[in-house]
Amino acid sequence: MDITDLITAERIVCDSEVTSKKRVIEVLSELLATGQEDLTARPIFDSLIGRERLGSTGLGHGVALPHGRFSQSQQAIGAFVKLKQGVDFDAIDRRPVDLVFGLLVPDHYTDEHLKILAYLAEMFSDRAFCQQLRETNSDQTLFERLRDWRPATT
Repeated sequence: MDITDLITAERIVCDSEVTSKKRVIEVLSELLATGQEDLTARPIFDSLIGRERLGSTGLGHGVALPHGRFSQSQQAIGAFVKLKQGVDFDAIDRRPVDLVFGLLVPDHYTDEHLKILAYLAEMFSDRAFCQQLRETNSDQTLFERLRDWRPATT
């Protein structure tokens, strides 16, 4: 998988100063709508929040992967926010979240949705990679690090 199929540099924010889970999801919704003629932030927010109500997408170790389905989207799109300070995301380990990758997939994506989530889960379970992201201080460098990440070979 090529992460640039999901994300562009315009949908990345470094060192956001938001202080709540709800506000993080609002920022992600705005980013996910960026560059998408047929999408607006409010319905994206409703999709992400609806999924979040089913159970937190906080993976632990400071990472969350809010995701949702959307009938108006024709392709999967992503957005990434690195927070200046972690926020409570109801993560499984109860640690604050500071790395958040938002994902929006079309309703008809089923297998693709799961494959993308598995890829992102593998990416963000790479502790050294997450530390590199935390040490990054620009949107462009975050994009480059996300773009250049590769799964470990066994």
